[in-house]
Amino acid sequence: MFSRTNLIAHALVLLGASSVYAGNTPASLSPVLIEPGNNAGFCLTAASNSNGAPVQIQPCTGADSQRWSFTGGQIKIFNNAMCLNAPNGATSSGTKLQISSCGNASKWNYDIWTTRILLANQNQCLDLTGGNMNSGNQVQIWECSWGNSNQIWNTGYYHSQLPDKSENGQTGTNNCGTGSSQSSMCQTAWINDVDDFCLWAPPSVGAIGNTEREEVAWCTKSGRGTRTIPNGALQGVHFVKTPDYVQVTGVGDFTKINIPKGDDGGELDPHGADGNGNPIGGLVYGNSFGSGLQYHEWTNFMSDSEFCFRACTGPNAARNCQHIYDEMGCYWNMPANYDAGVFESCKGDDDLPMGVYGTSTWHQGVSPTPAAHPVAKSSDCRTLPTVSVSPAKAKRDGFFTIISIYYCCFDN
Repeated sequence: MFSRTNLIAHALVLLGASSVYAGNTPASLSPVLIEPGNNAGFCLTAASNSNGAPVQIQPCTGADSQRWSFTGGQIKIFNNAMCLNAPNGATSSGTKLQISSCGNASKWNYDIWTTRILLANQNQCLDLTGGNMNSGNQVQIWECSWGNSNQIWNTGYYHSQLPDKSENGQTGTNNCGTGSSQSSMCQTAWINDVDDFCLWAPPSVGAIGNTEREEVAWCTKSGRGTRTIPNGALQGVHFVKTPDYVQVTGVGDFTKINIPKGDDGGELDPHGADGNGNPIGGLVYGNSFGSGLQYHEWTNFMSDSEFCFRACTGPNAARNCQHIYDEMGCYWNMPANYDAGVFESCKGDDDLPMGVYGTSTWHQGVSPTPAAHPVAKSSDCRTLPTVSVSPAKAKRDGFFTIISIYYCCFDN
């Protein structure tokens, strides 16, 4: 498994030189939802399909008014007929954004490393006005500043409108259907609870370090179009929900999901060395912070006998799901309970950020290596005798169970 220390160094150079990356578009294939501040429950929304309509924040529904395409330097909507625009060519901070016909609309660049959207050739960024997440808040442009959570904009997909493929170079699919198959190439994972989660593992036998770009979802629930984790493979599972993330850790025999015996494993995340992620096109969803919310920051370590998987939300998502310590393993990255023979679901506090020790930040490869942080406190634990495959739950709609839709996307 390669180190990503060089990737981070590259990204740090970029922070002060966004123009070097002019013309970048998201790794996610258009059309996409554009979601602010790592909160995937809200989406950039055109108030109407008309010239001058304000662009606001609204709850994500997957409507046409939220499906944006990055095309030719413009950000288009309504079948590419309208564009995100700063009116009258304005470039001053505080200018409120709207949509208009695309002829003279603003040009934009998407910075894949900082997930900022910048006016072309300007140090002005798409900005969540006042950091206000209330529905109807009209967005603006504002001077770009590193670390400003109002300028984080993730791109993704509504949970019930998944594309066949979400990235170029993807080996599998995200629109996985409602069945289950041990030959599935589904690359959409869910993480909800001790008995409802997925892990990334190879589609055929191969070391994690050699197959990281093509891993598929292996899950405890059937009915989402994925492979299922064979009964008996999980020998201890510990789930925790904190204010900012969900996390599942455990031990088992993961030769049953194509990881070779003796493989110390490696780390999977949505970034990779080129911004495309490991696996390419891998998407992660869950219901803990909102129904079918997409997690844009997550990290999963897998070996032949141990796993840990954390999915983060909120303005500190990137810090809480840091992915650069890929050689350090589960115990160091995600201090938690890894006891065999115990299957539990708990509430918990956030762990201390990975690699941060007071005012110092440790970087992988620097000696000496500091000890792992202590395990954060947990409470309100419930236990199960074991975790085995069971069907994903279907919601009821009137007198009927709409299995074909809800098995995939609305379970809880």
